[in-house]
Amino acid sequence: MTDLLIASVTSGFHKLYGYEPAGVWSAPGRVNLIGEHTDYNEGFVFPFAINRRTYAAISLRNDGLARVSSSFSPEVIDVPVDEITPESVAGWSAYPLGVAWALKQLAQAKQTGFDLYLESDVPVGAGLSSSAAIECAVAVALDELWQVGLDVRELARVGQLAENRIVGAPTGIMDQSASMLGQLDQGVFLDCRDLSAQKIDLGFAREGLELLVIDTRVEHRHANGGYASRRAACEAGAIALGLGSLRDATEADLARAAELLDNTTFRRVRHVVTENQRVLDTVATLRELGPRAIGRLLYASHQSMRDDFEISIDELDTAVETAMRHGAIGARMTGGGFGGAAIALCPIEKIGDITRSITAEFATLGYVAPNIFVVSAADGAHKN
Repeated sequence: MTDLLIASVTSGFHKLYGYEPAGVWSAPGRVNLIGEHTDYNEGFVFPFAINRRTYAAISLRNDGLARVSSSFSPEVIDVPVDEITPESVAGWSAYPLGVAWALKQLAQAKQTGFDLYLESDVPVGAGLSSSAAIECAVAVALDELWQVGLDVRELARVGQLAENRIVGAPTGIMDQSASMLGQLDQGVFLDCRDLSAQKIDLGFAREGLELLVIDTRVEHRHANGGYASRRAACEAGAIALGLGSLRDATEADLARAAELLDNTTFRRVRHVVTENQRVLDTVATLRELGPRAIGRLLYASHQSMRDDFEISIDELDTAVETAMRHGAIGARMTGGGFGGAAIALCPIEKIGDITRSITAEFATLGYVAPNIFVVSAADGAHKN
């Protein structure tokens, strides 16, 4: 599949622009195994890069014009590089153009124009970070072509700044970090306060397990009010507790939080505090007992997102509960919420039954048929 996508994105570039690209760079989407809405609270997350990628074929121009196009949109967007602003771009093109803008902000990159063509097999709107895959693929490409010389952690910040300022989504650093730092068969245990990262062996294949993604095909949008209101509640909770961020709160602080905060804000805070602990517990459990022992933590995470953070939807709950009834070790919604995907850690021999059961349950309830597939941990962004 990788070779086919490289050939396809190269061909698409040539067909559109009439010449060969300077190269092809790619970056993966990600699944967050556990740690949801903790990243912008300076907490802990534990994602891994997946074997679904975005490919960027790109060449420089000498006239200062950026032209971006893709296999998933018929339009070609062109804008002078030095005129990229939040007001001058919109839609999907904000992601690659935002990266060009962010490289100038963070590294004073000496910019030239470029032609770009994108192709991807990361599902859009599924909570698998198709946006970060675009950002990171373009970031590693322009970093090399513009001879900027940033390291992978700095390039993750470039992607985050693009998403925050140009796209307008108040996301944390997790998605870009996973896409940049991913490694085969390993998860990325990330401290979002100092961006220190540890690679943790997942051991899924060794234990006869697969991670199943259940894309509900209910598209979520991070730039809407639901995400922003959750972030605002977290910030308000931290201020009320006298803390710089909820990273500094522990479960021992929850009794005081219940007295100080209204019920909704308290539940938002409780999710973040308990989710941070679940990330730490998951990493420790993987190291000590292996992946078959983390199921209860995955399911507890889903319950917290459903009840305290209130970002799940009926389709996600159905996917999780059906997977658990039919043999999943653990399951949870993943991503920002309000749609997207759930994940289920499953014994290989149960994959067929779980897939059929979820598909049948969605049909019975009149939901759109889900897209269900297995993912594995893959390497991060690089030149192909």
